[in-house]
Order: sequence, then structure tokens, then C-alpha cells
Amino acid sequence: QVRLVESGGGLVQPGGSLRLSCAASGLTDRIGAMAWFRQAPGKEREYVAAISWTGDMTYYKSSVTGRFTISRDNAKKTLYLEMNSLQPEDTALYYCAGDRSRKPSGSYEYWGQGTQVTVSS
Repeated sequence: QVRLVESGGGLVQPGGSLRLSCAASGLTDRIGAMAWFRQAPGKEREYVAAISWTGDMTYYKSSVTGRFTISRDNAKKTLYLEMNSLQPEDTALYYCAGDRSRKPSGSYEYWGQGTQVTVSS
């Protein structure tokens, strides 16, 4: 069994920054590619960013490119999302996800419970 636990969310003013973390435990050798998703109230969950198992391939939703950075530390079994220049439209519940595939495939088997990010003045 794989467990993913997000942390680092909170309330931040527009233009501010946050760093989300996602700690993996359990059968972590099953985790390859990982990703961040988010879901705003009344909207469907959407993809934000993804990273390969080795970390050498990263992908981003166009609206976060240049503002968000996804990274991972496999030794610490932790995924990160550095978010800068946050805007109110970034407000959402942020989830991390993992899959057995080494490269991001768009489909994820493992999910965390989410951490809330609220951008407001």
C-alpha cells in the first residue's frame, strides 16, 4: 500500500509564495512518476504539474508555467511544488498523485488527501 500526505498549504496574499510537500510512505518502490493536481470549489480537478521518476522531465499547466516548480527528492520520498506569484485563481485544494510508470502518463494510481491553498488579500 502507498500513502501520500500533502502539507504546506495555507492562506497567502496575492503575489506571495508557498511550498507544498508530499511525503510518501508504505510501498514507495511502486511510485514512479508523480504529479500535482488541484480542485477549486465548484470546478473539476485539474492537472497542475508532473515529474518523471528521475526528475529530469517536468511538465506544467500553461497557466502556472514560470510561476510553479515541481521537484522531488527520492531519498526523502518527498515531492514538492514551489509556487510563486500566487493569484486568487490559484486557490484550490492541491493533491499529489503517483503512478507506477516512470514517466508521466496522465493516469495516476495513488492519491493524497489534499492541502488547501487560499490566495486572498
